Amino acid sequence: MSTSVFESETVLPSKELTARAKTLLGFEDIYSRVSNQLRLLINADQIEAWSKKHHGGKRLVMVDLLREQYPFAIFYGDVGTGKSAMAETIGNRIAADSKIEDCMLYKLSNRVRGTGSVGEMGTLISQAFTEIKNSVGKDRRAILIIDEGDSLAATRTQEHSHHEDKVAVNTLIQAIDELRASKGRIFTILCTNRMSVLDPAVLRRASIVEQFQRPSDEQRRELLEMDLADLGLKPPQVAALVAATRAANDKPSWTYSDIRTRLYPAAVALAFPDNALTFEHLEQALKVVSPSPALVD
Repeated sequence: MSTSVFESETVLPSKELTARAKTLLGFEDIYSRVSNQLRLLINADQIEAWSKKHHGGKRLVMVDLLREQYPFAIFYGDVGTGKSAMAETIGNRIAADSKIEDCMLYKLSNRVRGTGSVGEMGTLISQAFTEIKNSVGKDRRAILIIDEGDSLAATRTQEHSHHEDKVAVNTLIQAIDELRASKGRIFTILCTNRMSVLDPAVLRRASIVEQFQRPSDEQRRELLEMDLADLGLKPPQVAALVAATRAANDKPSWTYSDIRTRLYPAAVALAFPDNALTFEHLEQALKVVSPSPALVD
């Protein structure tokens, strides 16, 4: 498999992704919302058998309608809200719960945008889908994650849209159309920070659309309690951290990523190597780091 097209290739189910799901706040809620429909799409070849078993041997008209769905989902929301991580762990859980064997998770690399050569981006997108289809064959299954999807699927009507970008969007749409022939054995999740810039034809093809928002006070409290449990913080201290990461003045509330990749490292840097990490270090860190700016869609 070409390393120039995919950022990663993971055999599912994955123990690493199963463990990561336990660290994602809200995973079970989001999984429960999308899993039933995801199962319908991924197990499309089993729907007819289900219909005959539970409806007196009849093939419901609904079966054909379900087959018209695109095995394609869109996860959208602000930067740092966990879209990509959720997409990977949901794909992993689907594979595990459905007892799918020989399933692969592919994550498309940003290198698919190419170097600017004429026709390169469209060619690389086509290559990615072709390689997945070839690897799946007749029996295997695959889940493709397209991160930062707005860079590949922006509307073709934008004034600044380059010819190469339009060709790439056309290629992506055609690839999504062709996925229906896989009968659910290839499922794609596109993650984007900017839903409004996606091409309408891409939006229309999404069977599932899930929004990700910045965590609420309660969600940040759950995250802090989970991540900092071994520090033995007192409830008032956790409450203070929740309040400090709330939207204030011109700053938005903190995202999951802000807390884990900015606040925690800054606090540890203040304690390391001579002192134990304390609540005071977290307080000090909050004074020198800020949440990521909200992306206006």
